[in-house]
Amino acid sequence: MHFLRRSFIAGFFVVVPLFVSVVAIIWVFGLVDGWTSPLYERALGRRIPGLGIATTAVVIVLVGAIARNVIGRRALQRGESWLLKIPGFRTVYAPVKQLVAAFSPDNESGFKRVVLITDPARGSLLGFLTREFTVPTTDGSPAERLAAIYIPTNHLYLGDILVVPLADLRYPALTVEQGIRVFLTGGMALPDSVPMRPAPPV
Repeated sequence: MHFLRRSFIAGFFVVVPLFVSVVAIIWVFGLVDGWTSPLYERALGRRIPGLGIATTAVVIVLVGAIARNVIGRRALQRGESWLLKIPGFRTVYAPVKQLVAAFSPDNESGFKRVVLITDPARGSLLGFLTREFTVPTTDGSPAERLAAIYIPTNHLYLGDILVVPLADLRYPALTVEQGIRVFLTGGMALPDSVPMRPAPPV
């Protein structure tokens, strides 16, 4: 029963985010396609398959361009705050957004960079730096700089959090996108040579 319970929980956290993401993408493309296809059909006199999907992709790109603009970002944040007041919407939207945003390299609160640490029990571990913080001391010595490292153990959605001294980290020359690809492929996406970068300035 213990094995079944752990397997069910692990499978749940893999399947649910994947299912929600796929359903959301299909819903968005279907919604925009349903709106635009009749308009294109009346304007062009015939139905062109895929034109609504292309429009959806253009809309997504435009929203992304607006989101990268200061004024557009503020407008989107205000609209999001209004939507979050809808009963039930916040319960579904907030967790899905946090999950998606965690893997975005543009998100300041998501994965910052790929790091390599050495664990005496497990050897060298590849992970993602998620947070840097200090621990004040009581004897007057300088505060210790620590880092929170996320080590995925199950298709990125589940993992371990290790807190280690910031000085113990090594920095492979891998982007966050490359690091995600490495975990999704079980390490097969690792290049033949992975040089180390110098530690970023504190």
